[in-house]
Amino acid sequence: MSRYIPSTQLEKTMMLQEMNCESVDRLFDDIPLKVCLNRSLRLPEALSEMELRTHMKELAAKNISNEENSCFLGAGAYDHYIPSAIDHIVSRSEFYTAYTPYQPEISQGTLQAIFEYQTLICELTGMDVANASVYDGATAIAEAASMACKITRRNEIIVPRTVHPQYRRTLSTYARFRGYKIVELDYLNGVTDFTSLEGLINKETAALIVQNPNFFGAIEKVKQLAELAKEHGVLVIACADPISVGILKSPGEMGADIVVGEGQALGNPLSYGGPYLGFFATKDKYLRQMPGRIVGQTIDKNHNRGFVLTMQTREQHIRREKAASNICSNQALNALATTVYLTLLGKQGLKDVASLCLQKAHYAYNKLIETNYFSDCFPQPFFKEFVIKSQLPLEELNQALLKDGIIGGYNLENDYPELKKCWLVAVTEKRSKEEIDRLVRKVGGIYESEVNI
Repeated sequence: MSRYIPSTQLEKTMMLQEMNCESVDRLFDDIPLKVCLNRSLRLPEALSEMELRTHMKELAAKNISNEENSCFLGAGAYDHYIPSAIDHIVSRSEFYTAYTPYQPEISQGTLQAIFEYQTLICELTGMDVANASVYDGATAIAEAASMACKITRRNEIIVPRTVHPQYRRTLSTYARFRGYKIVELDYLNGVTDFTSLEGLINKETAALIVQNPNFFGAIEKVKQLAELAKEHGVLVIACADPISVGILKSPGEMGADIVVGEGQALGNPLSYGGPYLGFFATKDKYLRQMPGRIVGQTIDKNHNRGFVLTMQTREQHIRREKAASNICSNQALNALATTVYLTLLGKQGLKDVASLCLQKAHYAYNKLIETNYFSDCFPQPFFKEFVIKSQLPLEELNQALLKDGIIGGYNLENDYPELKKCWLVAVTEKRSKEEIDRLVRKVGGIYESEVNI
């Protein structure tokens, strides 16, 4: 790896002479003086390369990573195992750019990777077509809402409060500028309130959004909700956990018209919050309303298999008023990681991962309830996340666990004021029995120390 070597003073002088310019400052004459910095930068003294590497390592050591800590935090980003083959493939230099492969004759590798990704997402979701990925789960759900309004020519979206809070905030931002209305639907016992939904659906409702498993980890009755929506000509947008589809019916089988979600769990690291990718799939009849791009398979004049960009309904390619979206760059590298992950695991492997998540999450739930320091919040079937109510303040509990190398669950009170001391705990296939038992022991020790005080 080459190091950065700045230009020497002689080189700078030669460049200025070539440009017939007496100083570097003259290159910035167009910038008003009032916005220029009139002092030197307040930088520390220069370090040698060895000193700088040591300093950077010290800074990096302050981060708390799932590599050194057992992670029970989910809430939309999950610590799943990533096969080593993925890093070897996505680290190849030819895959580094997310830039659109405009010239198919020299981009066959990238185009084929995207085509395979689309195919896998269709199989996973039970849909007919998928795009080349959008930015993340939040933008995927917002783009789906815009698409539904365009298809139905209606302007209301019903979104339950069981949908990820950050997704709902992104959706509200889109709605503000796209001109459609968001109607929030409350929950009952941790799932979408079916009775309240019946009273909310009207002739202006374009779509119902259902997250499954929902933000609380609970399994929604998607088919029942979809049937009610379709009675009123309302589209169903399913936001799915892709790992859960290994053991649950696909959203397509349960009546979804558009399926979106966060693809981070499929071979992508947590990375302190990104970059991630949003997957997006729908039925054939809605193909031309879908945002992003679609790679298609064809044959060349010599009858060889080839790949091209088939659909590009974005502002860079067509008139703005006709564009389906302003999404420009797809998350190609993240999508490649997802493609490799799904290919390596296959159907049985994905089912095994999902089954392990289910079993370990229920084991952790039962063990924590048995301590008598927690109580059940929502009596619902769950997949890999569950909500329990703590006797201790959660900030205090999480801080104490962190000192012992355990990243605790999510404090739901941050987004749901009514859920005081409610802890959202995630358990993936990576968590061993020993790690779960250690969490239970540490929690017990924290509570006992509080009682003694």
